[in-house]
Amino acid sequence: MTMRCPYCLSYQVDTLNQAKKTGSAVGTVAGAASGASASFNGARVGASIGAIVGPVGSVVGGFAGALLGGFLGGVAGGTAGSKLGEFVDDNILDNYKCLRCGYTFSQPRHSH
Repeated sequence: MTMRCPYCLSYQVDTLNQAKKTGSAVGTVAGAASGASASFNGARVGASIGAIVGPVGSVVGGFAGALLGGFLGGVAGGTAGSKLGEFVDDNILDNYKCLRCGYTFSQPRHSH
């Protein structure tokens, strides 16, 4: 569907997606921090298992556990934040901006 500015009727309309961008960034940071924090338990286990190989195995196992937890948490948090932001953009904020006149507006709601 081609979006049209309700003010000047131009077809030069862009989406802002401000909440989606913000939610994705905040979710990624929060998820990475949470994942890294939770993964320290996994890092301890990895370090214990790695200790069988020796001191180097302990360090590598611990580091790998923390890194993997932070990465997975960041991906999960970023995805969740993006979806929440998309909902806010579509239902609360004026997510469209006319590039011709600068007017911002929401997608029209169709009632059934």
